[in-house]
Amino acid sequence: MQLTETQRAVHAVFRIESARLIAGLARMVRDVGLAEELAQDALVAALERWPESGVPDNPGAWLMATAKHRAIDQLRRRKLLEQKHNELAHDLTAQTLAVPDVEAALDDDVGDDLLRLVFTSCHPILSSEARAALTLRLLGGLTTDEIARAFLVSEPTIAQRIVRAKRTLAEEQVPFEVPRGPELAERLASVLEVIYLIFNEGYSATAGDDWMRPELCEDALRLGRILAGLVPNEPEVHGLVALMEIQASRSRARIGPNGQPVLLADQNRARWDQVLIHRGLAALERAESLSQESGPYALQAAIAACHARAREAVQTDWPRIAQLYAQLVQRMPSPVVELNRAVAVSMAYGPDAGLAIVDALIADNALPDYHLLPSVRGDFLYKLGRASEARSEFERAAALTRNARERELLLERAAACG
Repeated sequence: MQLTETQRAVHAVFRIESARLIAGLARMVRDVGLAEELAQDALVAALERWPESGVPDNPGAWLMATAKHRAIDQLRRRKLLEQKHNELAHDLTAQTLAVPDVEAALDDDVGDDLLRLVFTSCHPILSSEARAALTLRLLGGLTTDEIARAFLVSEPTIAQRIVRAKRTLAEEQVPFEVPRGPELAERLASVLEVIYLIFNEGYSATAGDDWMRPELCEDALRLGRILAGLVPNEPEVHGLVALMEIQASRSRARIGPNGQPVLLADQNRARWDQVLIHRGLAALERAESLSQESGPYALQAAIAACHARAREAVQTDWPRIAQLYAQLVQRMPSPVVELNRAVAVSMAYGPDAGLAIVDALIADNALPDYHLLPSVRGDFLYKLGRASEARSEFERAAALTRNARERELLLERAAACG
């Protein structure tokens, strides 16, 4: 169905305003599911009225006012929290009468509301998949279909995840608030995990025919920048933003003319986005100025910065990167981090040194189904002249990956072993 110009304007405005709208409503009704329904009702009202009346001068304020009136109607009909309903109705009437500029009244606490919505959407009571889907829906403004296509799962599956997530938040009576004290660090870690999960799925797609899905990277970056503005004194937030900015700067160079992956060492660094690099380095400097000891995201951003500062691959400071990975292993013990350290160590001190680390991971039965383990081991073996063994590793890696482009690359590397 062809959309009219006004309908396209309505959808564009809603995409921009939806997070702010849902956040403000959730503060009123204390239920993100109901808040989203009310926001959708306001969208329907706009689609009905704006084609005749025209787009208002302040469309965001119009949507918020419409949704707030419907919220009060909902509370009245359901006879829930009658005293609260009366207070809300009185407050809204008083605001409308006392403040000629409705937009100014509706903007009250918008920053706090968005922050509450971020922490609610990313609550650790939900699975990581549910947190990611709900965050993209409520804060990213994506439709269920768009989220499903982004993660290469069916639309009913995503819809079910979102419905269950909202139901869980309601049943567990998760408060719509910013956590305080010791709980803040744990909850903030959950938020950062979700944003980076979204970014990574766009940066290196785990499945499907495409090596990257840039739209997800952009959504994650936007969420990260919003969060950095809402909690400007949290170093790890700036660390994550720095990491994503610098990694995103390589996007154009990571894909060849036919959509094939281009590895870091082979990338044309002239195609790296210098604006994103400068933004990332500035965010990293901010993170490091806020804390004497770098957290995991700031350490990963420092590693990315080493690559960004090298004009050519041969100029990369691999000993520094190996040192940073050693610190990261201490802060965030993980076989994946250890595998990345093996790569850095091999580049700094030779493939035999990297192979020793990888073989230790295999001896511990770490990452048995992780395709990058045999891929990295194959690379070390090839550099050591053990081509037959390398070929077997690349073939095993190709069998494990679910990404078609990555599989092609691994099979090419296997064939190159002779």
